[in-house]
Amino acid sequence: MKVRHVSRPGARVGYTVAGRGVPIVLGHSLLLDGRMWDPVREFLTARCLVIDVDLRGHRHSTAEAPFTLEDVAGDWIAILDAEGIDRAVLCGLSTGGMTAMRLAMRAPERVLGLALLDTSARREPLLPRLRFRAMAEVLRRAGFADFLLPPTLKELFGETTRRANPGLVAETQARILQHDPRQVYLACRAVFDRDDVLEDLAAVACPTTVLVGREDTATRPEESRRIAAAIHHASLVEVARAGHLTPLEAPEAVMAALGALLDRVAPALADPAAGRY
Repeated sequence: MKVRHVSRPGARVGYTVAGRGVPIVLGHSLLLDGRMWDPVREFLTARCLVIDVDLRGHRHSTAEAPFTLEDVAGDWIAILDAEGIDRAVLCGLSTGGMTAMRLAMRAPERVLGLALLDTSARREPLLPRLRFRAMAEVLRRAGFADFLLPPTLKELFGETTRRANPGLVAETQARILQHDPRQVYLACRAVFDRDDVLEDLAAVACPTTVLVGREDTATRPEESRRIAAAIHHASLVEVARAGHLTPLEAPEAVMAALGALLDRVAPALADPAAGRY
């Protein structure tokens, strides 16, 4: 699939476009890349114009300087503009979800609906933030040191997946190791130093689905429950036997939730004022 790029201040952002129909922007987790969505890609391209974005510092996207999640939200807007899309569904997991929330609050007229998977609207608590900053410094100086990977993979995958599907865990580790650690360091700082936006979510009015794996220890289920409670009429889906990477661990549940959300946004698409795509 051909990779397209937009140039942004301090970054060059890569993305792919496939399918046709309702525009949907996909944003992945820190340390992963757009391939995280592969298990649900065929389902989405059958009914959507899928725009799969690599976060700055990951795979096809590069960062030259420190950046914020607000900058990443700007990347998504720049991509929508480049593709001539007025409004889209935003589907983000973890960092992607943090980005989607910020875009929805910054430019609500660009958003048809939100799918917020395994993410958090709050600032990282102090002690974890200090621990993650220390790990990020090791990453910047020494790369993906052996002692960093086991605890990282333990947070990314639920206990059930680690026990039942070690091949998936090993494949994901191999993909993580393909990244430039100095680039990923900048993305880590953007995530760990983020602001709290939980109270601002009351302004979100578009159809929203919040989904979380019950075994998620990176962004625990209570974080998703807070988000769902803050957004009017948001639906909450909790997935048993899945951790942080639900599209990889429980693709059927993710496809069902996204299908229901796409059905909810259908009335807006029938309105000529919904915009072109």
